[in-house]
Amino acid sequence: MEKTVDLDEIDRKILRELRRDGRLSNAGLAEKVGLSASPCWNRVRRLEEQGVIEGYTVLLNQQALGVPDTVMIEVTLDRHDDDTFARFGQALADMPEVLEAYLLTGEYDYLIKVAVAGTAGYEEFLRRKLYKLPGLRHSRSTFVLRRLKQAHSPEP
Repeated sequence: MEKTVDLDEIDRKILRELRRDGRLSNAGLAEKVGLSASPCWNRVRRLEEQGVIEGYTVLLNQQALGVPDTVMIEVTLDRHDDDTFARFGQALADMPEVLEAYLLTGEYDYLIKVAVAGTAGYEEFLRRKLYKLPGLRHSRSTFVLRRLKQAHSPEP
């Protein structure tokens, strides 16, 4: 289990600002949190080294990329051994349509979030990719009508 890092209020301000805008310059960040540039940079580096900041990324617009629809798929596997989970999980990780995949407790083994182009794109994903994976016993799908909230990390 990973160790929890103690954060003071300035650390939390830094994280909130970077969460809003990961491209914020160090000078801009320092101004927003009330520090000079050097101490701000040192704090950001420390947060990175401690693993609080895991990385920086860009968010892409699904609509602009031609895959405007999101489908949530619940999957049950026919076997529950380590090899089946490993192979199925790796296959999901290799599919570009899969945005997120979670191993679950409960009735279903996985929850998979995919980006597709309408029902035709979804059918193609099912037939050409998901249904060809060994070990899949059952799936249930739901199209997302609207995203109400999107966060990529918790509020610090």
